[in-house]
Amino acid sequence: MSTEPSIFSRIIAREIPADIVFENDAVIAFRDIAPKAPVHILVVPKTQAFANVSELAAGDPALLATVVATAQAVADEYCDGEFRLVFNTGPSAGQTVFHVHAHVLGGTLSEGSLGQ
Repeated sequence: MSTEPSIFSRIIAREIPADIVFENDAVIAFRDIAPKAPVHILVVPKTQAFANVSELAAGDPALLATVVATAQAVADEYCDGEFRLVFNTGPSAGQTVFHVHAHVLGGTLSEGSLGQ
């Protein structure tokens, strides 16, 4: 893991602006700057200790449960509770920031927008 702060850590520290829709002591949720759906919100743990969802599940399952519960709350507010929850793990799977995060995707998704 890099010792440099991730872009998400910099958002958490308010060094980079973001459209924040939810925040508590454990997680922050904000709109993706390159949305792949009408609703595309990232749910990010405030710790940079885990690069991907597998590491988070093994290292802090309670925090993973908080991420999922936050995703549901965000979806309830922004897309009537109907959503896809996507975790990309590894560069070939589309992960570009190695600070675990969940993509909440909702609204009317186009055919094939993220596979089935």
